Amino acid sequence: MILTSAAQRGELLERARTIAMVGASSNPLRPSYTVFSYLRRQPGYDVAPINPTIHDVDGVEAFPSLAAYAAQRGAPDVVDVFRRPAELVAVVNEAIAAGAKAIWFQYGVVNDEAIALADAAGLDVVVDRCMKVEHARFCGGLSMGGLNSGIITSRWRPATAATTREETQ
Repeated sequence: MILTSAAQRGELLERARTIAMVGASSNPLRPSYTVFSYLRRQPGYDVAPINPTIHDVDGVEAFPSLAAYAAQRGAPDVVDVFRRPAELVAVVNEAIAAGAKAIWFQYGVVNDEAIALADAAGLDVVVDRCMKVEHARFCGGLSMGGLNSGIITSRWRPATAATTREETQ
């Protein structure tokens, strides 16, 4: 089923425990590294990188394929995908073969054929959304501007004399 509502995505994130991240990177400048790093620090998630070109990401063993992951650790609850749209049909076929329950296509990772294939196979499908952003949104760690401010409050910070001077210059 294609999950289109926020409630459906939130429920998926709540029930998921194992996440196989296809295309995870060991380069801290890549979004796939940032999302991997964030998710692996969240309680209740066991996140593994799937990338045949690297050995590990921050000490977490990388698997060369979803098949290798499934052989060692069983079927993942969610396959989070950071790959080019042209490669998605192959990724979906691997996810189905690995017994994944859901597939999550990150921002810009859209391929209609792959989406239809995953949906027809009975996987829960999230399209063109970021798992990190959605998780932070549901857990209260995301501000209206889309950034985690680290401050949990419903009040605006009062303007100080220094801020007022800076704004008028």
